[in-house]
Amino acid sequence: MTRFPLLITSALLLCSQPLFAAESAYIWQSQAQSTAPQNTAEAPKSGWSDVAQEVLINALSLTGIRYSYGGKSPETGFDCSGFVRYVFEQSASMTLPHGAKAISKLGEPVSTEQLQPGDLVFFNTLKTAFSHVGIYLGDNKFIHAPSSGGGIQVVNMKDSYWAKRFNGARRIDSDTVDASSSKNLGK
Repeated sequence: MTRFPLLITSALLLCSQPLFAAESAYIWQSQAQSTAPQNTAEAPKSGWSDVAQEVLINALSLTGIRYSYGGKSPETGFDCSGFVRYVFEQSASMTLPHGAKAISKLGEPVSTEQLQPGDLVFFNTLKTAFSHVGIYLGDNKFIHAPSSGGGIQVVNMKDSYWAKRFNGARRIDSDTVDASSSKNLGK
């Protein structure tokens, strides 16, 4: 008899994940529409909002993949930067550097009030600034590969653990990554 409530709870948790994914897509679309430029001269280049949506869908599809230090694929598992690199490479054809600290140097800083789905959020989890990275989903939630507590998961940035360790956020696009890569290659 004690397994029955556990079975129901497990089923509810598994069934709630697609609902959350749909909810995240809705949040993303709502925010994108409310922040969309009204003047066509201000429109984002190369359909970045479409790419950001692909980033979110891809990231959410990896929920539950196990953590693995240095991991960079669904088969081997992911660490935080491996997860972010994989998602951006698969969804946006961007090659990001390895390591949260290196990724934190890309793009433009974003305040918490201006966060949009697809932005990267950084945390101090190893007593070192920018030692952890995740992808912002909207509604104060982000998805990441935690080193403890299972696989890739969605958490709330307002939870005390994350709120105390927040280092900042960055918004990247393909132009930012291309410029950074060229600079690093001496071009």
